[in-house]
Formats: sequence, C-alpha cells, structure tokens
Amino acid sequence: MTDSPRKTLWKGKAKATQSTSQHEYFEDLNPVITYKHLLSQNLGVRDPLRVIALCDSDAFYAACEMVRLGVDKDVPLVVLQWDSLIAVNYPARKYGISRMDKKKDALNRCPHLQVVHVATYKEGEKEPGYWDNVDTQTHKVSLDYYRRESLKIAALFKEQLPGCEIEKASIDEAFFDFSKIIREVILQRYPYLAEVPSSGPDTPLPDPPPVVWNGLGNLVPIEPLPSESKTDEGADSGVELPNDLPSTWHDVALSIAAELMEGAREAVRIQLGYTTSAGIARNKFLAKLTASYRKPQSQSILRNAAIPNYLKPLEFQKIRFLGGKLGDALSKEFNATKVEDLLPVSLDELQTKFGEESIWIYEVLRGIDRNEVKDKGSVLNKSMLASKNLPKPITQWSEGQHWIRVLAAELALRLNDARTTSPSLWPKTIVLHARKGYETGRSKQSPFPFHREVTVDLIAAAGDKLWKELVGKNTNLKISSIQLAFTGIDFAEQGQQKIEGFLKPASSKRTRAASDAENSHQALLDDQIRPSESASLNRQLDKCSSNANQTNNSTASYTCKRCGKTLHLPTSIDDDEVQAGLAKLQMEHEDFHFAQDLSREGATIKVTSALSKPAPKPVTKPAKKRKVTEPSGIEKFFRK
Repeated sequence: MTDSPRKTLWKGKAKATQSTSQHEYFEDLNPVITYKHLLSQNLGVRDPLRVIALCDSDAFYAACEMVRLGVDKDVPLVVLQWDSLIAVNYPARKYGISRMDKKKDALNRCPHLQVVHVATYKEGEKEPGYWDNVDTQTHKVSLDYYRRESLKIAALFKEQLPGCEIEKASIDEAFFDFSKIIREVILQRYPYLAEVPSSGPDTPLPDPPPVVWNGLGNLVPIEPLPSESKTDEGADSGVELPNDLPSTWHDVALSIAAELMEGAREAVRIQLGYTTSAGIARNKFLAKLTASYRKPQSQSILRNAAIPNYLKPLEFQKIRFLGGKLGDALSKEFNATKVEDLLPVSLDELQTKFGEESIWIYEVLRGIDRNEVKDKGSVLNKSMLASKNLPKPITQWSEGQHWIRVLAAELALRLNDARTTSPSLWPKTIVLHARKGYETGRSKQSPFPFHREVTVDLIAAAGDKLWKELVGKNTNLKISSIQLAFTGIDFAEQGQQKIEGFLKPASSKRTRAASDAENSHQALLDDQIRPSESASLNRQLDKCSSNANQTNNSTASYTCKRCGKTLHLPTSIDDDEVQAGLAKLQMEHEDFHFAQDLSREGATIKVTSALSKPAPKPVTKPAKKRKVTEPSGIEKFFRK
C-alpha cells in the first residue's frame, strides 16, 4: 500500500519514479458533484464547480500606444522610458527585442522599429504630453493614459459579464469568477437538474453530455506531448493526443466559462482595439498559469484531468513567491528544480524545515489555491502618490518647488479623474516626503481642506507650504527623492469647509468665527468642538428652527423662525433637487447662528488644521536672544 503523501518521508529524486501514479499527489481531480452542490449558492473556494479565469492584455503599454497612434498590428513598436524599453509588442519581439533593452540596441536589431516615449509631465503643463525632447532632469513619467485605458477595458468586461465577480489584479489583468453564472446557465440548458430526486440532495448528478471544445480555445493536453510537437517558446503545439476520458460536469462548467470569456474578449478587441489572452481553470493560481500557455491573443483551458502533467515538469521557482531566496532554499534543501521533484516531500517534513506557514507551498505544488476573487471596484482607493527619484539631487530650495508643481499636476489629474464618477471624493491629508540618498526619509503633512475645484495651483500651494516646513531656510540641500501624496481619500461630507477658511490668519476677535461661518456657509463645527461642550452647544443649536417652508420649485425658500430671514433657492434648480437644496440651505443658516452663539458665549472651537498655528503659550519673562549658527531638527537632516 502506498503511504499518504502527507506522511511519506522524502528520499530524494529517486523517490519520484514512473511507478508513482499521477493522481497520488493530486486531490479532487474528478470530484463527485451532487444536486446539493449545483443548487447551493455559497460554497466559496471549496465549490467543485468553481471556475476562475485570468485575462491579461497583450503587451498592454505598447498596445495602448498602437491604439492611440492608429498603428497597424504588424508594425513593431516599443515604449521607451528615458533610455530603456518598458514595453515591446509581439511583432518587435520577433527581432529579439525585449523589455529593458536600450533604444540603440533595439534599433540595431530592427531599424524600422517605431519608438514611442511614454508621456511625461513638465512644469507649466496641466496634463502630461508626448514631447519631442524629454529630460529626466525636468520631466516626470506619466502612466495616466494607460490607467484610463485600463478602466475602459474593465468597464466593458463588467458590461459583457453581468453577475460575474471581477477582481482587478493589476493595470493589465483581472480575475473572473464564473461560478455563479455557470450554475444559472447549467440550469437553463439542462432544466431537468433543477428537480431534486427522491434519493435526496446528496445524490450525484447524472452523467453530463459530451463537451464540444471547438472554438473555445486551446486545451492543455491531459497527457504530455512528444518533444517534437513543442514550439520554440516551449508551449505545446495544440495537437491533443487521443484519450478516452469522458466529460465531467466541471468540464461542462469550464466550457461555459470559455464561451462567455471568448465573447467578452472579442467585444474588447472590436470596440476598444485591444487583444487579450485568458487562462481558465479551477482556481486563481492555475488560471494565471494557464493564461501564459500560448500567447498572444489566445484562450487556454486547463481541465482537472490535465493538472498533474501540466504542473509536474514546471520549474517551481517560476511560480509566484517561490523564486528568490525561498526558491533557492527549497532547491538546495531537497536537491530539486521542478515541481515533480518536490511532490514526494511530506507536509510534516516541509513544515519542520520551513515553518507551519509553508503549508501553502505544499498546496500550490498540487494546484490548490483557496484565494477568493474579490471585486475591488467598490473599494475606495484611500491614497494617491506622485513621486520622482532624482538622477541629480536637489541642491537648491527653489528646485524643490519645481518638482512639487510637477507632482501636483499628476495628483490634480488623478483626483479629477476619480471625481468624474464620484464628485464628492476628497483627500483628508496631503503629505510631502523627501529622502537624502539611502538614508531614512522625512515627511510633513497637513489637512487638505475641501474645495469645489481641484487645480494644480491649489495642490502646489499646499505642497510649497510643507516644503518650507520640511527644509526650512536651508539652501544647501541634497535630496534624491521627493514624493507628494494624498491620504485618507473618502467621500466628503456635505458642507465641508473651503480651503480659504484654513488659509486665513488666526483672529483674536470672537466675532470672526461668525463672520467666517456666514461667508463660507460650510463650517463643520460639530467635529471641531470638545466633547465636554457638546451638550451645551446642542441646546444652543436647538434654538434655531428646523422647519422649511412647504413650497413648490418656483418659490422654494426657507424662513428662519429665530431671525425671520427668508432664504430662497435659485429658480433654476431642478425639481428633484429642491428638498436636498432646502436641507443644505437650512443647515448652512443654522451654522451661521451656531457660530454667533459660540462667539457670544465664548465657547472654544478647536480647529483641526495644521495650516493654523497654535496659540502661543504665556511668557512670563523675555526669552534670551541667542545667535543660531547651525540649523537643527529636520532642517539639519538635509544639509550636505
């Protein structure tokens, strides 16, 4: 009897012999699927009908430039960043050109190569552009165009595959969970499966009909192909060896997903001009691995029965997270290079040598992946970062202002893009970070008050203030990296204070609070009051009437019972916005009275803004004057 793979002691490569069954180390290649499995809705990663796809845009940056320029698909094209290539389309790869090659070397291999430098920001421009002369000393790389095109592709996939769970994995790839859709399609095509037999829901489903794979993509062979059928790139030629394995219900599920995926990919190609490659399998790990089976513009399908022979000859260090030091340690410890060399290693031995968490290594080598596909479309990106690593360090204070303005242009564009779909998005904080050489960097941050419009000037002004606080009056700098970022991005509350209110100098007069509130009509006083004062202030707020006149659109107004003043909405406001407009008008006027009450009663308002200076502490006697000869603190950090 053969020992369980979890208990078998590893005895070197000789352990993996031809007599070892291909199914010994792989579980659930043909799971029994019951009516309960089919009719259940929340089986998650253990669903035997689970099907995941990974769709990857082919040579994405290069493809974006080809679409922008209207270049024919057979034209060799590369995308350049300074002097190195960051993207190479497939026609150019035929000349032996690869990423990170130098421009000069690429042109030597292909003299008619079309070279496009990535868009860049430069000072004075609100948006990045494609300039004739770019210089890393004055320009900053922009990926904004690629981000926008990526969003277009993602939106079209979502439109083409309603009900499919989609997780954007990177700028050019996404995972798709077809499990829910597949159940609906199976029950539509085979309605007799909707009726549970008298034997109960745990009864296995009847045998499925044969699956026709023609036109659905490349099938990964169940049995390894002869060596002469391999292509130069190492992928199989696509010729399937005969096999007598009957179709399974998971094969049916794979075929449905392949059909839907093929239709969505074709829509992206026709409507947007982008070709993609997809891999379809039972989990995320295998789907990603299968997507690279035969590229470009292809779709590959990995059936459960094909998993063992697809994984075993794979060099395990090419698997994500199994390269680098961990891969080297595994290779040295077990004298292994391929997945099949590590399969005889028991879980106990693996955990003894590499810790309890190494169970994921044991499982991934067997094609097991329990990670879910999670739709991140509704998850708010809480931060935005614009950064520049400087080939020539900043040595003068004014040079920092130049880069702050360049970084501000990128942040303005990205925030405005985000606000086109969510107008109320706003960052709570702006952060400036600078680093000298390889030393630990220093940062300054401050609140970023709400403003209706996002401009480069607005962001640059806040960045300049942080720059002044960070380096002081130091004119002898040596800064090699500078970053400007928004953090705490969220949906702004109605009536959030404008930035002008934060930039005004502090006033010692109590009436200033009422004046500022009346001018802005947007002060968020509730968040600025100490907890101990909340009860008293709430009573003051209750004095102001909360009843608005019940009027139609043409005479919509609000009359305050406290002061008798009537405020009118604009006559141009839409009917469906009247109630919201009246509520806002009422709130702003109540805030005005609120500020007046605070001013009269001497209530203390705590303004949480780093742009406002704290009140100075009482000084009992004059401080002694002393001559400062050396900068201190952060200012000292940036000295040569």
